[in-house]
Amino acid sequence: MKMTKKYILPGLLFISLLISSCGEPRKNPRELSDEQLKIGEIIWNSTFTDLNGNEVSVQDYKGKVVLIDFWETWCGPCLQVFPAMDSLRKEYKDDFVVLAVNLQDSDTPEEVEAFMNNKNYDFNFVLDKNEIGPKVISFGIPFKVFIDPNGYLIKAEVGSNGTEGDYLKAKTIIEDNKQS
Repeated sequence: MKMTKKYILPGLLFISLLISSCGEPRKNPRELSDEQLKIGEIIWNSTFTDLNGNEVSVQDYKGKVVLIDFWETWCGPCLQVFPAMDSLRKEYKDDFVVLAVNLQDSDTPEEVEAFMNNKNYDFNFVLDKNEIGPKVISFGIPFKVFIDPNGYLIKAEVGSNGTEGDYLKAKTIIEDNKQS
């Protein structure tokens, strides 16, 4: 069968329109800054690597509030908040997930695994093999990203309010966003 040029261009145009209409951009229901919206989309489209080498995505946890917590073993404020987040994980085990994303700036996978085994927190410890941290972190760590059960950014923030302050803030976020 012989194709003529007059059919190729309209065919390509039809295919491109079909493809573009299928990929509706996601629309966060919150009023956020352009930077926050960008962080949400980067996180939604990213993967991390668990300690067994498997890819992990926020999309794996639809239906739950997800905390993506960027950290390193040397970061005192990062580690100070882990017990509070562990308590929330136990309190909201069906509604809340913690992805503890090690940036690997100074930690090896073996050091992360040793930390995980020593502390026994109920988190999903993952490595930032795809260098997502540098794309979303503006000032340093601890850097926390909260995602709602539909995969939209709730908030992204740097720093800590201490164990109790971060516990109360995260508890409010979970309560306000968990699915009933």
